[in-house]
Amino acid sequence: MKKRNYKLGVFVLLALILSGAFELFPCTVAVASGKATPDGRPLMWKNRDTSVLDNKVLYLKGVKYGFIGIVNADDKKGEHVWAGINTEGFAIMNSASADLAEKGEKTLDNGRFMKIALGECANIRDFENILKRTKGKRDVGANFGVIDAEGNACIYETSSTGFEKFDANDPRVAPSGYIIRTNYAFTSPVENGGGGYIRFERALRLFQAAYSEGRLDYKFIIQQVSRDLVNEKLHSHPLSNPEVSDSSTPFYVNTNDTINRNSTASVAVFHGVSSPENAYLSTMWVLLGQPVCTVAVPLWASASDIPSALSGSGNAYLNNFSRGLASFLYPDRRGHMYQYMNVTRLRNYGGDGVLKKLIRIESQVFAKTEEKLREWQVRKPTGSEINNFEGKISEWVFESLKSSFPHIKYAD
Repeated sequence: MKKRNYKLGVFVLLALILSGAFELFPCTVAVASGKATPDGRPLMWKNRDTSVLDNKVLYLKGVKYGFIGIVNADDKKGEHVWAGINTEGFAIMNSASADLAEKGEKTLDNGRFMKIALGECANIRDFENILKRTKGKRDVGANFGVIDAEGNACIYETSSTGFEKFDANDPRVAPSGYIIRTNYAFTSPVENGGGGYIRFERALRLFQAAYSEGRLDYKFIIQQVSRDLVNEKLHSHPLSNPEVSDSSTPFYVNTNDTINRNSTASVAVFHGVSSPENAYLSTMWVLLGQPVCTVAVPLWASASDIPSALSGSGNAYLNNFSRGLASFLYPDRRGHMYQYMNVTRLRNYGGDGVLKKLIRIESQVFAKTEEKLREWQVRKPTGSEINNFEGKISEWVFESLKSSFPHIKYAD
C-alpha cells in the first residue's frame, strides 16, 4: 500500500469520522490456516460489533454463485453483507479499520463490497482480481478476511486505492499459522490509529495458548474466544473470580473493551476445507446476538435456503431470544450502564448459570453436526437434505433455549 503523508492521513480520518461517512463499530476477527488447526482445515472468525443489534441470515444469489450472509434485520434485500460463504467454499468477513480510510470515489462500502465478492469469487485469486478492478472505486477501509476451498486463509488490509495481503500459510507472515485483527491496520500510515488494541492483545493470548496445546478448533473459538469477558489491562477476570451469589449485591463487569461486547450483534465462524471437491462441507457457524446470550447453529450455502429461526420476514426469533437474554444480563439502562453486565446473573441463573446452560445445548449441536458431516463425507447430500438438517437443528436449539430459560421475555 502506498504510504501517505501522516498529517494528511489524520485529517482524512477525522473528516470521515466527523462527517459520519465512516462508522467506528469495532469487530474482532481472525483467520487460521490448516497448519494451525488439529484437523488441517482452515478457520475464520468474526465477532461483529455494531449499533444495529438485530441481525439475521439470508440466502442470496450473485453474478456467479449463491451464498449465505449475515445482514442487518431491516436490510430486506441484503444490500450489505457483513460475513458470508458461497457454494464454492469461498468465505469473507471484515473488521472496519478507520486508519485505512482515504478519500475516493464512493461506490462500494465494506458490506456492498463483500456481497459482490461472495457472488463472484471462487478463491482468493478471484478476490484479488476484484481488488485490482475496483481500485479507486470502492469506499472501504477494512481488514478483509478470506478463506477458500483450496485451504487458503488470508487477511487483506484494504483502502480505496490499495491493499496489502497477509497470508496465514506464509511462515514469514504467520509463524503459527493464524492472523488476528481488530480495528487497526499494520500497514496504516496513521501512527496509533484505529482501535481495538486491548481486544487484539487478549485474542492473541487466547490463540497462542490454544495453538500451543493443539486445540485451536472451531469449538474453542465459539465457546471460549467469542464469549471472552477478560480485560487484562484492568486485571479483570470475571468468570474466575469467587462467585457472588447474593443478588442484592451483584458483581458487574464493563464489556466495552472485552471480546464479547455489549455491542456484539452476531458471530460467524467458518470451518473450511482444503480441496474444492469438498466445498459443500464448508460450514458457517452463526450466533445471532451477543455470544453469551445465544447458541451456535451450523449453515451451508449449498442448502440454498435459511431456516426460519435465523431469517424470517422481520427479525429472526433466535435473535429476539438473545436480545431478551441480554436485557436480563444488562438490567440497568441508565446512562452508560448498558455497558455493564450482571455477572452474578450470568453465573447463577437457574442454579448452574447462563453460560453452562448455553454450552450444554451447544455441545449437543456440535455432536449432532459432526455425526452428520461424517455421513456427508461418504455420500454427498442433496440441498434439501442439508436444509432439512439445518431446520431441525435450529428448531431444536430454539426450543432448548426456551425450556432452559423460561423466565426470559423476548419479542415473538
